[in-house]
Amino acid sequence: MGYLVYAYRPSASILLLGTMVFFVFYIVLKDNKNNEALMAAAYIAGAEVFYRMNGAMVFYETGKYSVIIFLVLGMFYKGTSSKTVPYWLYLLILIPGIIMASITLNYDVVFRKAIAFNLSGPVCLGVSALYCYYKKISADQFNNLIILLLMPLVANMTYLYFYTPNIGEALMSGTGSNYAASGGYGPNQISTVMGLGAFLACSRLFVVKNKMINLIDLIIFGMMFFRAMVTFSRGGVLTGIICIIAFVLIFYQKKKGIDQLKLLRKSGIFLGALIIIWMYTTIKTQGLITYRYTNRDAAGKLEDDITTGRAELIETELQGFYNNPIMGVGVGKAKEYRSDEVGSATASHNEISRLLSEHGLLGLAAILILIFVPVVFWFKFKNNYYFLAFLAFWFLTINHSAMRIALPGFVYGLALLYIVDEKKNPVYRKRLNH
Repeated sequence: MGYLVYAYRPSASILLLGTMVFFVFYIVLKDNKNNEALMAAAYIAGAEVFYRMNGAMVFYETGKYSVIIFLVLGMFYKGTSSKTVPYWLYLLILIPGIIMASITLNYDVVFRKAIAFNLSGPVCLGVSALYCYYKKISADQFNNLIILLLMPLVANMTYLYFYTPNIGEALMSGTGSNYAASGGYGPNQISTVMGLGAFLACSRLFVVKNKMINLIDLIIFGMMFFRAMVTFSRGGVLTGIICIIAFVLIFYQKKKGIDQLKLLRKSGIFLGALIIIWMYTTIKTQGLITYRYTNRDAAGKLEDDITTGRAELIETELQGFYNNPIMGVGVGKAKEYRSDEVGSATASHNEISRLLSEHGLLGLAAILILIFVPVVFWFKFKNNYYFLAFLAFWFLTINHSAMRIALPGFVYGLALLYIVDEKKNPVYRKRLNH
């Protein structure tokens, strides 16, 4: 698919349409008995950036809309847990900000686009949480879910290699985020999806007990991590590494004896692969990648701002919260508020400060729900070894890239799944005597 879209770009639209139609019929025909809706949402969430960068999306937010539609369709068949009250409350919290925006937004702003751009991500998260919270899923289904999330990321990675086969020529612009190495698209989003793909491939090294599959996953990990690094956008790379560490820590605690020794051995292989990839990237970029991660320009001079302007964005949004603490400035208004204050109309990169700025104290309540509900869930069950990694991906991503894509919100929902290992919990049936 990656090569097909590279060779004939209009094929992206055909593939997306075919995928959407297939999944809708698949969910309906199966009555979502085996969480087909969740599988469909995973695939679209993984494919969103790939299709968006190739102009296949009807609307900019088509990926988020699709995830929401699939999960709502799934809930129509299977419903939600009675314990999802906090996430219904979270969704209700977003409504007053829309009302406030209808009053405060300038007349030249397209109201629908402003609301869709700023709320489609949070709503996608809310719907994902509603579907997944306390949702029982077998370990086999969960592993299939990870594959469906990973596969479109592999297609995206393949496309990138065909689009920019020679990294050296693409890095002539210095140490800033590089569009040429990102398939001509946003480096931040490419770094984010490649970082997640690298993490998922790495996690399968520990979960899957098959040496051939492990070798394939190791190769995919290396290729994805390399593409994430050469975007020169650090957020996705650092997030991916932290997710891997979080996963290994939880996974190690769940193993005992000989299994822990095997895990340590695999961790050593992963660490060695990471060092080799870093050295290879350093050579291919002629040392520029080292300058990037030590916050220096192409001449080796130390940069003044390690956040590349994000700190100023957060500061103006917190100022908006300070001046409008009760109701906030309204959905989509933070961008206008920043323009009035500092003369820059840059969109937010931080979902936490945006929620505070645009929703006021209600935004603070939303943040507390999103943080503490999953933590309580984890301490109660501790049966999802991806929990900490998924929560870390959500939190770190929304703090450097807001919720411009569906992945952080959807992955947040995956952290709330109740995984049942059927092998450890066999069902014994009483034998009938005839």
